[in-house]
Amino acid sequence: MTTYGIIGAGHIGSQVARAVIGQGHDVVIANSRGPQTLTELVAELGPRARAGTAQEAAEAAEVAVVTVPLQAIPTIPVESLAGKIVLDTNNYYWERDGRVEALDRGETTVSGMLQEHLPTSKVVKAFNHIMAADITTDGFPAGSPQRRALATSSDFPEAVEHVVALYDALGFDAVDVSPLSESWRVERDRPAYVVRQDRDELVANLARAPRTI
Repeated sequence: MTTYGIIGAGHIGSQVARAVIGQGHDVVIANSRGPQTLTELVAELGPRARAGTAQEAAEAAEVAVVTVPLQAIPTIPVESLAGKIVLDTNNYYWERDGRVEALDRGETTVSGMLQEHLPTSKVVKAFNHIMAADITTDGFPAGSPQRRALATSSDFPEAVEHVVALYDALGFDAVDVSPLSESWRVERDRPAYVVRQDRDELVANLARAPRTI
């Protein structure tokens, strides 16, 4: 059993919470509006979940999930996440986030920006190229011809191992596209983004991804 600190309670954050609780894990979930706004969600999630502030979620986390817009990255607690695996689900939507020249020029990645903010954490890309609802509904047993594949990447092998195991538990194959600097291959508008694909198709889509859009 692992305690997941989930910072961000939107579509992806709440679905990841449902998914890991379904695997027997505990969740402390936070949003930008305060724990009092998460009463209904926590009631739905059940006794393995509780609401907290972002700081409380970070402190409680054995593994963290950061699922916030780019402009909120500076608000993510740093010291409380030191040494911890941090799953990053974010994507760059310039219409929401404003233009980020380093991303537009292909000089960094979304997850690379989070890793820069969390220099002592082990950031790993996860769950960013699947529709939120599919996280809890589209898994299949290993070996099934319907089995879907998801990508992950990190500079830390133990972080990749954690995500690979979590994907497998939820019914997905995993493709490692490490290091973290390669995570652009699965970002928005690339061939692998929000496409239902098996392992071979995902590998091919990652390989043909353009560096800039």
